[in-house]
Amino acid sequence: MESLTFDSDDLDVTEDFLSRAYARMRIVSGTPGGSNRARVHRAAIPSVSVDELALDFEMDYSVTPLGRFCLCVVHEGTVRDHAFQGVEDSFGPGDVVLFAPPDLPYSGRIRNARYNITMLDPALLAQVATGPDGSRPVRLTGHRPRSAAAARQLIRTIGHLRDTVLVDPAVADQPLVAATAAQHLAASVLAAFPNTALDEPAGADRDTVHPAVLRRALAYIDDHADQPVTVGDIAGAAHVTVRALQYAFRRHLDTTPLAQLRRVRLAHAHQELVAADPDGGGTVTEIAARWGS
Repeated sequence: MESLTFDSDDLDVTEDFLSRAYARMRIVSGTPGGSNRARVHRAAIPSVSVDELALDFEMDYSVTPLGRFCLCVVHEGTVRDHAFQGVEDSFGPGDVVLFAPPDLPYSGRIRNARYNITMLDPALLAQVATGPDGSRPVRLTGHRPRSAAAARQLIRTIGHLRDTVLVDPAVADQPLVAATAAQHLAASVLAAFPNTALDEPAGADRDTVHPAVLRRALAYIDDHADQPVTVGDIAGAAHVTVRALQYAFRRHLDTTPLAQLRRVRLAHAHQELVAADPDGGGTVTEIAARWGS
């Protein structure tokens, strides 16, 4: 796990830091006579970074393409006049939005805001959506979630990653934990936002949805919950495409394969905790890490 902390009231120093931490950025104006303090804390695992930012001033920004999917959750204050190709919007507390696709610049104004920035490598989304080779790029086709419920679920997922996984390097550095957390976040993003990978299953994918597919997938999840498992692995065991697998889980179980995998791992971890010897059993952290939870 990687982490960094930044705290400064010097606008030039802040501009330099933000340009290095994200992409080239220009701070046009602070707040004359007021606080110009900026605080940033970042925690990162492979493919994913989660930043908490607090800016005690108004700032115009103009950012070059980040090369990553960049999500924003606003805690306090506002983000106004945010714009990228074909989109102009403003956000407030409780909003979760896609700041911009990986290949597009964006601009706007932040006003005395606390907010979260979560960034994902495009390859991670492609792997979760289309399989291990990630051969088909995935685009998010809307900058806001498809529903309020989807937004709340994504915010909970980001919060779990930040407060449960990334808060403890001993946990985040466990390969199974890191892989599970990254895949779960990517699956939550795909479930929350309209996208090119999962919204319109092809006819062949719809035709392969039947009970045997789910039985094979669920059996594979149960048998391999203690191992690094990708959605492509589950699809291969069920003898269907990733797209068909995702469609089957959404249609019949109202969940995703990776969410089901996480539930199974949590159940195993709970069972092991209940059965552990209080004097000689594993610690909560050790058991959680063993099950990637």
